[in-house]
Amino acid sequence: MPSVESAKPFHAYIVEDDDALRDMLCAYLGRHGLEVTSMRSAEELLQRMHRQRPDLIVLDVGLPGMSGLQACQRMRAEGDRVPIILLTAFSEEVDRIIGLEMGADDYLGKPFSARELLARINAVMRRASFIPGAPIEARRTVRVGPFLFALDSRSLHRGEEVRVLNTVEYALLAELTANPSVPVSRERLLAVSHSRGDEVMLRAVDAAIMRLRKLIEPEPASPRFIQTVRSHGYMFVPMDALLA
Repeated sequence: MPSVESAKPFHAYIVEDDDALRDMLCAYLGRHGLEVTSMRSAEELLQRMHRQRPDLIVLDVGLPGMSGLQACQRMRAEGDRVPIILLTAFSEEVDRIIGLEMGADDYLGKPFSARELLARINAVMRRASFIPGAPIEARRTVRVGPFLFALDSRSLHRGEEVRVLNTVEYALLAELTANPSVPVSRERLLAVSHSRGDEVMLRAVDAAIMRLRKLIEPEPASPRFIQTVRSHGYMFVPMDALLA
């Protein structure tokens, strides 16, 4: 039986306006070891985020008032990289693509089983896990352009500036930097991000690469450090290779 793999219970926010579905999910996830806080609106979610940050958010796209997509966009614009799983109508592929491009970590189309949601939560939280507490200098680091990529904290550092990556961005950059000057296929990047092999998730890989370029590259439209390899995928080019 699936379970969230942690000695300390993960704290999940469930944001869903369907009372019956929300109550069922909260009960099921609670029985499987999660600490769950539920709410009915994106506005309530954003208010709570200022008081307490969860380990993960399950966020319905079709909320009344502010939509789940708008809430996701606002959190990412503010630099919050808490893992987000979107709940979408089965037919709304556009919402899934937009949500993933905004930085959501996964999606689940309705109708779905609570067991499937738990499996997705497990997968996302495995990707998001890291060892906190060590000073930046003691962590595994890689120079990526003007930034120092701290793998154990999933973050980019430049002086006092810190940019935290979401789970997909981190997985892709970790794989690319592990293979300097070697092309990595989109399919391989999809696999290391533990995403499903569908066209929506392949597009999410491309969107995450674009976000990384905006974070790292001086000129994202003409990338130097994360280059496209035509008909294959992407390649990380370290600074010393550029200077050679």
